[in-house]
Amino acid sequence: MGTVDYFIIILYAIGIVVAGFAFSGKMKSSKDMFAAGGQSPWWVSGLSAFMTCFSAGTFVIWGGIAYKYGIVAVVINICYGIAAFLVGKWVAGKWRKAGVNSASEFLQIRYGSSIVQFYTWVKGLMVMFVTGGSVYALSKVVCALIPLPAGHILADPSTGFLSVPLISIVLCIIVIIIAFSGGLWAVLMTDVLQFVILTVSVIFVIPLIFNEVGGVDNFLNNIPDGFLSPVTTEYSWWFMIGWVTINFVAMGGEWAFVQRYVCVPEAKDAKKVAYLIGALYLISPIFWMTPPLIYRAINPNVDSEQAYILACQLVLPTGMIGLMIAAMASATASMATTRLNVFAGAFTEIYQRIKGDNINEKKLVFAGRVVTIVLGIIVIAGALLIPSYGYTDFIIDINTLLYIPLILPAIWGLFSKKINIRAVWVTTIVGFIAAYLIKFALSNNGFLVDVAFLEPIVEWIAQNKRITDMIIGIMVPFLILLTFEFCIKTESPRWEEVTKLKVSFEKEKPADISLMPLKMIAITIAIIAVVIALLAIVNEKHMSIMIYFAIILITISFVAFRYFVKSKRALN
Repeated sequence: MGTVDYFIIILYAIGIVVAGFAFSGKMKSSKDMFAAGGQSPWWVSGLSAFMTCFSAGTFVIWGGIAYKYGIVAVVINICYGIAAFLVGKWVAGKWRKAGVNSASEFLQIRYGSSIVQFYTWVKGLMVMFVTGGSVYALSKVVCALIPLPAGHILADPSTGFLSVPLISIVLCIIVIIIAFSGGLWAVLMTDVLQFVILTVSVIFVIPLIFNEVGGVDNFLNNIPDGFLSPVTTEYSWWFMIGWVTINFVAMGGEWAFVQRYVCVPEAKDAKKVAYLIGALYLISPIFWMTPPLIYRAINPNVDSEQAYILACQLVLPTGMIGLMIAAMASATASMATTRLNVFAGAFTEIYQRIKGDNINEKKLVFAGRVVTIVLGIIVIAGALLIPSYGYTDFIIDINTLLYIPLILPAIWGLFSKKINIRAVWVTTIVGFIAAYLIKFALSNNGFLVDVAFLEPIVEWIAQNKRITDMIIGIMVPFLILLTFEFCIKTESPRWEEVTKLKVSFEKEKPADISLMPLKMIAITIAIIAVVIALLAIVNEKHMSIMIYFAIILITISFVAFRYFVKSKRALN
């Protein structure tokens, strides 16, 4: 990378922090901090939820799979879109109609405080730790592009490049500042800004990488057999079905997604949030995965986890590689700030219940910010420790084995009048035990692998690792809840409270939608257009395509700003 690239990255970091502080004045209550006052436009929440799925790990994990196996990486990501459409059809509107400000508030009303505290501590700490892995993935990508002189204080002695742990800590601090300063509004807006940066950067790479490989025919002649197959032995159609199921539950009940459904004015807006995620995920994977797919035909002998950024480095002009790194940082910051805000809200609700009516909103906001810092330290710990496990395996194992037992009871409770706290506890505990047995007892030289009558099971698990994880992670909690649903004959006493809250919400007047996001989007797109136009001056080879991009972006910015002015006049 050159001086211009470093300048772009620094400019991005400063801009994103400033954007976060721009919303600090809106934090007058805990609802403002953790639910955006119910004023978020549906498209802002939708883009934010879409970005919640992203991190540099998206490029490291799925980009690596695209480089190794081919089109199957696109199919895996399209599964997210199918799951999101199903959530929009059946679940998202239910969350908004519940009349709560968060998933933890609903669980408190529906099941009681014991399970809320358990979920908050276990799930909160686990998710924060996993988020650290995303920061690590970004740091690995960034540092691979920055060689340093031998003995440099910032260098990793084993690689000669910028230190990954050091950059991980710096990135975590930036994430903490964003979530600390402006609450959910800052998270939502920086998510949308990051979506713009990511989209511009990824689309810009595609024509350049196609030109580099020598066209479609040359690409097809230099890829391995089966590269264009939608499935592989490890990622079969059964895996795809399981992946849709897991992500239906995740997008339907994961607290970060629920937060996006409840911060919009009405139930129909919550549905639109999920549908927007689905639409984007059906289209965008084709664009994200194109660079590593094509790079396989150019250079088949690189570390798959670095294939994406190496493809970008090969073709991007001066300054644009910095914008690409900023895009990856955007994606990671989006995921991390979202999760920080969600679980800071959950822990703050526990604190509020302990203090009762003796605490005012100002103190709650302060408490939320303190919790944000503490959780941020856990993110740093994850960034430093997860690499020893293996980042890709860690993420897929967590998703397939532990998410369903933690999330499915919340979704079930939206629809079922009978499921009670006992059913939730049994589902969670048995689900965790089953995951432990599969991962540590019946595989990887676990203590049951040498038991004679279990040998056929152990052998099948070893040969079908991904499918086994899916079966245990999905079917065990589902069958437990289904059994309770048929066996329990009476309505849960807490269902009445849920019904009362729904009725109360239906009587409330929806909050007015804020127009500030639209204004910020217009300004941000204009700034990016100006930056690309300036970069065109020092990139004679790619000047024309950069000018075209700048013109398109400035046109979009103008249209967005005109719509903002028109909408503001209509309200006045």
